[in-house]
Amino acid sequence: MPNIKSAKKRVAVIEKKTSQNKMIKSSVKTAIKKFNAALAAGDVAAAEKLLPETVSVIDSAASKGILHKNNAANKKSSLAKSLNALKASADNAQPEAAAEEVKAEEPVAAEAPAKKTRAKKAKAEDAE
Repeated sequence: MPNIKSAKKRVAVIEKKTSQNKMIKSSVKTAIKKFNAALAAGDVAAAEKLLPETVSVIDSAASKGILHKNNAANKKSSLAKSLNALKASADNAQPEAAAEEVKAEEPVAAEAPAKKTRAKKAKAEDAE
């Protein structure tokens, strides 16, 4: 325990800042858990509604220095990726008859020749 007045003050200030940082970290975790719960339930509409709110909480924590900016970016990217995966799986679950109708309406385009990569071009030139 410190004896000097300024050291005592620093201890009090650090305790206060630590509690504030814990509160913000907790709110980030709670927002992410709510979003993940909506994803687990398969509720795309709720997840879409929660995504901007969750991203806002993460950005707020990053701006205050509680999360590193790259950590915040990784969290946001992970959330968006999981939402897009849920949307894709929901789109793939549509009836096949509707999918066949869409395919029938699209015009058939001639296939373009395959693009050659640099390695293939170099190999072709060496063979010549």
